[in-house]
Amino acid sequence: MFKDKVLLITGGTGSFGNTVLKRFLDIDVKEIRIFSRDEKKQEDMRIAFSNDKVKFYIGDVREYDSISQAMVGVDYVFHAAALKQVPSCEFYPMEAVRTNVIGTENVLNAAIQAKVKRVVVLSTDKAVYPINAMGISKAMAEKLLVAKSRTSNGTIICATRYGNVMASRGSVIPLFIDQLRKGADLTVTDPQMTRFLMSLEDSVDLVLYAFKNAQAGDIFVQKAPASTVADLAQALTELFKKKSGVKIIGTRHGEKLYESLVSREEIAKAEDLGGYYRIPADNRDLNYAKYFSEGEQKISALEDFTSHNTERLSVEGVKSLLMKLDYIREELKNA
Repeated sequence: MFKDKVLLITGGTGSFGNTVLKRFLDIDVKEIRIFSRDEKKQEDMRIAFSNDKVKFYIGDVREYDSISQAMVGVDYVFHAAALKQVPSCEFYPMEAVRTNVIGTENVLNAAIQAKVKRVVVLSTDKAVYPINAMGISKAMAEKLLVAKSRTSNGTIICATRYGNVMASRGSVIPLFIDQLRKGADLTVTDPQMTRFLMSLEDSVDLVLYAFKNAQAGDIFVQKAPASTVADLAQALTELFKKKSGVKIIGTRHGEKLYESLVSREEIAKAEDLGGYYRIPADNRDLNYAKYFSEGEQKISALEDFTSHNTERLSVEGVKSLLMKLDYIREELKNA
């Protein structure tokens, strides 16, 4: 479906954008546009990939004009630009709103205006029952895409929602490896805290699945496994053959004990597709009755899909999953 097409990736200098480029440059895509505000990372990518198919656009999703200009002639959009760090969004919540909410609206409006065929917005498990500014802003971004999908004039807008992407920038795995390398204690928030585990390749697979199968307003979720933070730390310690202590630092500001990928309210209407859930948009108009006089009796009998009740990996299972990552293999080689 990408043959001779133009693809735009917002926030394209991040981990996701780099993984997409590695996979897509071998196919017959016409052009891949990397849109971001970081000229240094763009220069690093330009040197690393050195490919005429890749075009770089300096801009910020907060500025409609810059994203609108980059959108001209685009067929497909991966919207990955976001503020993702929970603590920084807690201290600067309006910055999260400007990028994650207003920025998303700018991307969607520009895509509709440019008659883009399909847009996939990348979301997070923190958008389900959000307790922090980052999750709240991404939840609002999801609400925006569903609302825009009702009046998108032929542009199919959908989303993917996933948990922790292993070894992505700013995640805990690079932190643990750095601490192991230095011989420092591993800083564990809560040993029983659970998180979904997903590789960057899995995240791209999920986005591609959404591109091929989405109807307007859909949200797609992969049935990812999970592990405790303690087991993740133990798995890395064993892989790198380092003797390191563990320092319990306590739950950080805005963190949960476990994450939810699908709420019970969404499970009630979700379609089970085997390895994925499809959460269809609520396409009722303002003349609906269910919010007032009708309800869903089965919702209270259902469970959320969480990192506590999904497949729980053992230490050996985590090690096996980690060894599938190019990043881990490279780090082990360097070690």
